[in-house]
Amino acid sequence: MSRCMGDLGPGCRGRVVGFGRGDRGFRKKLLAMGVTAGTEFHVERIAPLGDPVEIRLRGFSLSLRRGEAAIVRVEEL
Repeated sequence: MSRCMGDLGPGCRGRVVGFGRGDRGFRKKLLAMGVTAGTEFHVERIAPLGDPVEIRLRGFSLSLRRGEAAIVRVEEL
């Protein structure tokens, strides 16, 4: 069962399974940064008001706005 990345809380681990509908240009940017299908990540923290979400993947940290994280489909590990 896939969910959006923004649904996971701090400390959760997940794996990217694909992308939902959204800005095509932003999807290309995520792919260029290494957010590809099969990539495992860890949710480091979420800002107090819920935006942005910081994830750790491939040895670096990446912060995404909640709306941006919503297009990334993931499975929780």
